[in-house]
Amino acid sequence: MIYYYYESKEQLFIAVLERAYAGIRRAEQSIDVANLDPIAAIRRLAELTFDYHQANPDFARLVSIENIHGAKHLRSSAAFARLNSPVIELISQILDRGRAAEIFVRPVDAIDLHMMISAFCVFRIANHHTFGQLFGRDLTSPARGDHYRRMLCDMVVAYLTVDLGPPASPAAPR
Repeated sequence: MIYYYYESKEQLFIAVLERAYAGIRRAEQSIDVANLDPIAAIRRLAELTFDYHQANPDFARLVSIENIHGAKHLRSSAAFARLNSPVIELISQILDRGRAAEIFVRPVDAIDLHMMISAFCVFRIANHHTFGQLFGRDLTSPARGDHYRRMLCDMVVAYLTVDLGPPASPAAPR
């Protein structure tokens, strides 16, 4: 039946990947951040991303598999560009409001901020077995979930609101 509905296993994988990305993007579009101050808005988006990854660990696994394949399935489908642009627009709007209110002082773009939030969320899910074995800490433990959720939000807010000045010069070669 795979070949009847999807023509190939590859097309089935693309459909699953599209559906997975559509799920997180629907969740992101369901939150109303326009009526929140910029800090509350970016915290809400980070919380939603954290919660989505926690509730949908297969999403991080699918993304990891696609990375192993060099994103070849993403390249073969025009749907992915459409699916992912709304979150970048949402983050841009929050950043613009935060800058206009002189709350966000860091010159960061929406894609970099999206990467920062996603990196934390995906790492917890994708690496919880190895990290747990190496350091004796389960990154997906419900007992530590609130801690990690708050940690993510605090990191994002601190990053946006504290300007540490220009980066230090690289150390001279030895």
